Amino acid sequence: MREILESAGYDVEEVDPPLDLSAVRDADCLLVLCSNEPDQIQEFDRTSYTLKSDNHEMVCKKLLFTIDESISLENSIVWGVKEFVRYAGEAALARIMDRELSLSFASSESIHVRGETETEALDQTSGMILEHLPLKVNKQAAEQIAAIQGTAHLRFIPHWFYHFQSSGEQVYKDKHIPFDAEGSGGINAINGLHIETGEIKTLESTVPGDAEIIQPHISKDEATERIYEDLVAQLTQRVRIKQEKGDAIFYEEKVMKPERKDITLNVHQVYVPVWQIRGKKIVEVNAYSGEILSTPMDEGVEIL
Repeated sequence: MREILESAGYDVEEVDPPLDLSAVRDADCLLVLCSNEPDQIQEFDRTSYTLKSDNHEMVCKKLLFTIDESISLENSIVWGVKEFVRYAGEAALARIMDRELSLSFASSESIHVRGETETEALDQTSGMILEHLPLKVNKQAAEQIAAIQGTAHLRFIPHWFYHFQSSGEQVYKDKHIPFDAEGSGGINAINGLHIETGEIKTLESTVPGDAEIIQPHISKDEATERIYEDLVAQLTQRVRIKQEKGDAIFYEEKVMKPERKDITLNVHQVYVPVWQIRGKKIVEVNAYSGEILSTPMDEGVEIL
């Protein structure tokens, strides 16, 4: 429980029994009890807790973790085994990806997280904060574009987006070869395929909790090296120089490459939303552009 809350940006401390933890984040205070004892749980639910900090009082929300599936409280948030397993997994993934887990606790009045309907509602509002392309194509539209019967699932595929600016020149004999250029692009952090980005405004926001977030296979350093190599190849020029000696004319061909120090490169991670529709076959639809992808975003492998 402590690691889950710390992954969500809470400052967590142990407190005196029967309570287990206190967690504070900005103006949000949370008290945690891990118990299966009915009397202890009922006392916890009846009691109102406040925290005084810098002459400011905060009413604390209450979170109970219990493996007793019959427990239902009026004034406390209740987590069972399913909630614990889900958030423990999301917290582990958040630490691996060096991102903050998004946990939103509603008001402690009438909170129940039991049952499929309430869990589904929670899935839609709780997820990780990612920089991603906007979702312009909803689930129904993606199913129509795919034109197959199946189950649609939202996935966020990591990419390395970049912007570069090149300058400098090389001189050979009386020829000046400039390397002035500017542009942007991206490579898929799973399979290394290049994509065109153009002028795109990304969002940094919480994604749906039931979406699948794919972990990069290609690191930022590896992606940066690939991009540099591609840019050098793209900017390389073949120059043919004409020379005259008496009545003879000679042509000399020279390959001129820019120096790496003359290329300024900015690389950052952006997630591309993709609807994967599984039926008789698998069709993937870019949730930003609406394109049907001809190549699987993740090399077609199953990722656990």
